[in-house]
Amino acid sequence: MKKSKISCRVESDSMGKVKIPKNALFGPQTQRAVDNFKISDLVLPKEFIISILLIKIAAAEANCKLGLLSKKITTAIIKSAEYLIKSYDPQDFPVDVFQTGSGTSTNMNVNEVISNVSKNKFQVDVHPNDHVNMSQSSNDVIPTAISHCAYSLAISKLIPSLNILSKDIGIKEKKLRNIVKTGRTHLMDAMPITFGQELSGWKAQIDDNVDSLKDFLKRLKRLPIGGTAVGTGINAHKQFTKEFLAALNSEKKIKYVNKKNKFEGLSSQDDIVLYSSHLKSIAVSLIKISNDLRWMNSGPGSGISDITLEALQPGSSIMPGKVNPVISESSIMACAQVIGNDATIMICGQSGNFQLNVTLPVIAYNIVQSTNIISNTAISLAKKSIASFEVNKSNIDKSVNSNPILVTALNRIIGYEKGAYIAKKAYKLGLPIIDVALKETDISEKDLKKILDPLALTKGGIK
Repeated sequence: MKKSKISCRVESDSMGKVKIPKNALFGPQTQRAVDNFKISDLVLPKEFIISILLIKIAAAEANCKLGLLSKKITTAIIKSAEYLIKSYDPQDFPVDVFQTGSGTSTNMNVNEVISNVSKNKFQVDVHPNDHVNMSQSSNDVIPTAISHCAYSLAISKLIPSLNILSKDIGIKEKKLRNIVKTGRTHLMDAMPITFGQELSGWKAQIDDNVDSLKDFLKRLKRLPIGGTAVGTGINAHKQFTKEFLAALNSEKKIKYVNKKNKFEGLSSQDDIVLYSSHLKSIAVSLIKISNDLRWMNSGPGSGISDITLEALQPGSSIMPGKVNPVISESSIMACAQVIGNDATIMICGQSGNFQLNVTLPVIAYNIVQSTNIISNTAISLAKKSIASFEVNKSNIDKSVNSNPILVTALNRIIGYEKGAYIAKKAYKLGLPIIDVALKETDISEKDLKKILDPLALTKGGIK
C-alpha cells in the first residue's frame, strides 16, 4: 500500500531550513529532535510538560515586571500556555525521552508551541527564544521542571493516596482487632496474633514512609531557576528568580522556594535521587503487604486460606472457577518497576559532569512514572484488597486451635525440652496441645485453658 504524502511547511532555524508537518504547532528545533531521536515510543509525560508551561507563564510575568518584556507579548505567552494546559494534546510534544541530556529539545519544543499558538490564535508575534525563553536556559528550566513536577505530584497525589491506604488499613485493623490467627515466621506456624496486630504492622509501614517523605519534601520544593546556562545567571535580571517565584506561587497552595546554590541545582540531581529512594522504600513496603495478602488468600482448599480476597475477574483461561489475587500481583509488578526506575535515576544522578547533569529527560520520565505508579498502587490495594477482603473464621480457628507452637506458653513451667517433646507429639498425633499437655504434665485442665488461651497469648507478657 502506498503511503499518503504528508503535507508540509518549511521553516528555518540557525542551522537552515526544515520540513515540518503543515498543521503541527511545533517548529524546526522540535522537528530536528523528532528526526534525530528515533529511540523509543516514550515521550515526556503530561505532568512534566505542564510544569514547563507553568514555568513559562511565571517567567513571562517576571520579565514583564522587570521591564524586559512588553505587556502585549507577556499576555500572549500566558494565554498561549494556559490554552495548552487546558487543551493538552500529546501530539504537540512528540520529542523522544532519549534526547539531548539537557532536555533542550523539549524546552525548545514548548517554546516553539507557545510561539505558534501566540501567532495563530492570538495574532501576536512571539519569538520562541527571545521572548518565551527570556532569562532562561534549558539548563535551569528542565531541572526546575523536574523538581516542580515531582513536588507537586508528591503533595497533590502521592501523600493523599498513601493516607487513603493507611486509613483503610486502620479501619480494617479496628474491625478485626479481636480475631485471633496463627502467626507465621519463616512461613511456618508461630505464636498467635490478632488480625488487628498484623494490620497494625502494615499501617505503621505506610505511616513511617509518609512521615519520612514529609520530612524530605522541603528539599524538593527548592527550584534552581535563574541559574541559566551554568549557574551564574548570565542573561537573567538579578531579581528574576525573586519575581519568578512570586509569580509561580501566586494564588497557589503549593509554595516553591529559591535553590540558593544554582551550581548544585544545575549540575546535580541529588534531591531527585533521594526522592526516588523514598519511592523505592514505599514500593518495598507495598510488596510486603501484597505478598502477605496473596499468601493469606492462598487456597482455597490446599493453601493458608486465612482470608478471601474480592473476586475481580476469572483467574484462568483453562481452569473454570479459578480466581487469583490479581491486585496483589499487579501491585508487586508495579513496585518492581519503581525499584527499577530508582536504579535508572541513581545511575543518571551520577552524570552531572562539571556544570550540568546530562541525563535530565530520563530522570524526569522515571520520577513522574514512579510517583504515579506508587500513588495508583496504593489506591488499588486500599480499595480492591484491604477494604474488601473477608476473614475465613472457621479456617483461622481450626489453625489456631491445632497449632503445636502454643506450647511456647508453657516454657516457664515445664521447660523448653519438655515443651518440644509435647509439640512434636501433638503434631505427630494430630491432637491439640492441651490434650497432650494434660497427659504429659500435672497441670490442671483449668490452668491449661487459661495459659493456652490464644487471645490472651496475643497480649504478650508472662503467663
